[in-house]
Amino acid sequence: MSDYHRRSRSRSRDREDSYYGRSNRSPQGGASAVPTALSSIIAAQKAAQDKINRELFVGNTPPGTSEMLLLQFLNGAMRRINLCQQSASPIVQCRVNQKFAFVECASIEDANQVLNLNGIPFLGSCLKVSRPSKYTGPTVPSRTWQELTGQALPAGITDPSEEKLHRELFIGNTTPEMTQDMLTDFLGKAMIQVGLTTAPGNPINACRVSGKFAFIELRTQQEAANALNLNNIPYLGATLRVGRPSKYTGPQTAHGNWEDILAKFMAGELTLPSKDGTSGGASAITAQIGDESAVTTPSSTVVELKNMLSEEDLQSDQDYEEIMEDTKDECGQFGALKSVIIPRDGVGKTKIFLEYVSKDDAAKAIKGLAGRTFDGKAVQANYYSEEKFAAKDYS
Repeated sequence: MSDYHRRSRSRSRDREDSYYGRSNRSPQGGASAVPTALSSIIAAQKAAQDKINRELFVGNTPPGTSEMLLLQFLNGAMRRINLCQQSASPIVQCRVNQKFAFVECASIEDANQVLNLNGIPFLGSCLKVSRPSKYTGPTVPSRTWQELTGQALPAGITDPSEEKLHRELFIGNTTPEMTQDMLTDFLGKAMIQVGLTTAPGNPINACRVSGKFAFIELRTQQEAANALNLNNIPYLGATLRVGRPSKYTGPQTAHGNWEDILAKFMAGELTLPSKDGTSGGASAITAQIGDESAVTTPSSTVVELKNMLSEEDLQSDQDYEEIMEDTKDECGQFGALKSVIIPRDGVGKTKIFLEYVSKDDAAKAIKGLAGRTFDGKAVQANYYSEEKFAAKDYS
């Protein structure tokens, strides 16, 4: 074959390659770089999710706790009760803040096992071990340290979740203009004014506001019991309802209402009023069982709540996130929640949908939420079609 024909065929192949987009040269960019970049993004997302699944929250750590001490203590506890091999260290990293810490485990399986350390005594405290709030994976069954070991809490140590619950109060009938600082200042000063505190200073440590209700955390259990006497106190044109949160299971505390305590104070009597536990103040706030006819045989894992929100509550992203967190916190007490949906537009606007793992949990929620009032309106809690919920039909 002549050189002319060889050159002609070579030019023909080059023209075909150019026409069909083929090239033997290594690309410096272009389409082949896109899959590589996308793969990197997906890999980074998977790595971030894997880290979240391996992290655990450790609450109620004593002040001054060092990261190394906590890490060694928890690893030693895991080995001591055979939740890992004797040579293993399932917890690889620890970050300590003032009152809590985060630990990172070597694997997701290790994290599942470390959950069983919940309730372990540590330097005079009882550690709370749980998933962090950003965890969205499946619920993994676990036991407490006391259940695993058969050991009771040492004298003088209280379960942190129970102790905090005894210091929390529910504040109902709040209005949108009431901020956490305003409620903390007003209620704290009211308690100081009529002698309901046990030490100097504002007795309210924290306050969470969510539109038409709030939660306050008192510094002591005694002051929380005393604060029940603030029920029916007027503020900014509203009558606040003060009572125990619905998940409170402790003993009922005899108390009166604000008008009672104010009258006693004006008369020079500083003893807390008592109505032999029959005061209607707390029962107006804590969860009540509504009409028995509304609690039927469980028919769905989805619960629909009405009369809890207004359109104004859904306008602000911050308010919306707070409502979502408070709903998960309050309604998660009845059972394991799979999801919470609060539509911000469409026909389901102002409704709340709770999807539970089981129908029994949904039944507990309906029983616990039925009859509760918010802003003077009775909350409606009903079963909702699982098919409509799955289809995102919130009508």
